[in-house]
Amino acid sequence: MEIKALTPDQYIEQLPEERIEVFSRLRQLLKEKLPKGFEETMSYGMIGFVVPHSIFPSGYHCDPKLPLPFISLASQKNAISLYHSGIYADPELLNWFVQEYPKHCKTKLDMGKSCIRFKKMNDIPFDLIAELAQKLTPEEWIARYQAALKK
Repeated sequence: MEIKALTPDQYIEQLPEERIEVFSRLRQLLKEKLPKGFEETMSYGMIGFVVPHSIFPSGYHCDPKLPLPFISLASQKNAISLYHSGIYADPELLNWFVQEYPKHCKTKLDMGKSCIRFKKMNDIPFDLIAELAQKLTPEEWIARYQAALKK
């Protein structure tokens, strides 16, 4: 499921009707809970929350013209996916999330390296996602990102 949109609002307008409410709620949650400094944008065809060049001028190492990605939200064929780069780069954060997930959700965690997939729209752990969103400031994310690049 590829959505071509220039803005987050355009992205949401193109979602299937049954996903709009849940997707919008996740987006709003991220906008409210992410620490100050992250910016909402379109990134890789998804709604992204990034560290802008004004805070991290070096940008993303794969393409320095792009801001440093942190969290992305996508509607895919069978799920809503949340991509969290911090989980990928920080084993302690990953372990925390994996241990907390069963306390908030009845379904089994469906996760890749940084991708958390939600196939059941009525079983998304919004409180846990809110807590996860608050775990790293842009400055902390930059430090972890740079440390991971050095390895």
